[in-house]
Amino acid sequence: MKVIVAKTAGFCFGVERAVEQVYRQIEKGEKPIYTYGPIIHNEEVVSSLAARGVRIIESEEEIGKIHEGTVIIRSHGVPRKIYERIQNQGLSLVDATCPFVKKIHRIVARYDGPEDDIIIIGNEGHPEVEGIKGWCAAPVTVIGSEEEAAWFRGCGTGRLCIVSQTTFNYKNFDKLVEIISKVRYDVVDILKTVCSATEERQSEAREIAKKVDSMIVIGGSHSSNTRKLYEICKKECVNTYHIQTIRDLDIQRLPSMSCVGITAGASTPKNLIEEVSKQCQI
Repeated sequence: MKVIVAKTAGFCFGVERAVEQVYRQIEKGEKPIYTYGPIIHNEEVVSSLAARGVRIIESEEEIGKIHEGTVIIRSHGVPRKIYERIQNQGLSLVDATCPFVKKIHRIVARYDGPEDDIIIIGNEGHPEVEGIKGWCAAPVTVIGSEEEAAWFRGCGTGRLCIVSQTTFNYKNFDKLVEIISKVRYDVVDILKTVCSATEERQSEAREIAKKVDSMIVIGGSHSSNTRKLYEICKKECVNTYHIQTIRDLDIQRLPSMSCVGITAGASTPKNLIEEVSKQCQI
């Protein structure tokens, strides 16, 4: 069986940087070490870090119970108030937020006028989106579908700022902006903050899916960018499968075909991609 592995599959810059920062703290012997939320959306990586003593905290209340140690901000970023709570608690803070996400934080913080509005195109409840919302001084609306875009009215004056979750489907972003732009504002600032690595990953996955018999998408069940990859590939290749680990790969389920494509989300380790590729070639 021929196997085509996407060149863009696996850790993106922001994820790799975040994981490296956690291991750097471990090597320093710093204890205790906490991450605010899972450092990335990959259960295997999170379990590996837990085995090294890294604990996860999920709320301000949990921060309030900690009196020593280091808290690492995950790659998705967090609201401004979480930084303040960590610092007020006297804890060491390591910021592993993806630089592309930090850029969005700086953008939305500039819109603080009485008639300003902010739209985040993304998935409500996603950690990155929740983090961005926490830096907005103006009213904010999260839009993730054409239906939600059509319902948006806004105040109709002042400035409208439109940004995107970095892992959003870049083609869907353009569709939603087209609908939203029908609402009249004095100024509309459209900032396409979909990460370039996300665009490249999605484009390559789409092209591979068009020419293979089966497609395997590897990534965590809670990974937004992995789900987007699955949706994109499924449109081009009906025999598309989403797996989290090598244990989920059932070769017998794959049709008896000659060519399989493999891509992976931004939080998928390289060794897992290699394992799946080798298994497909057996």
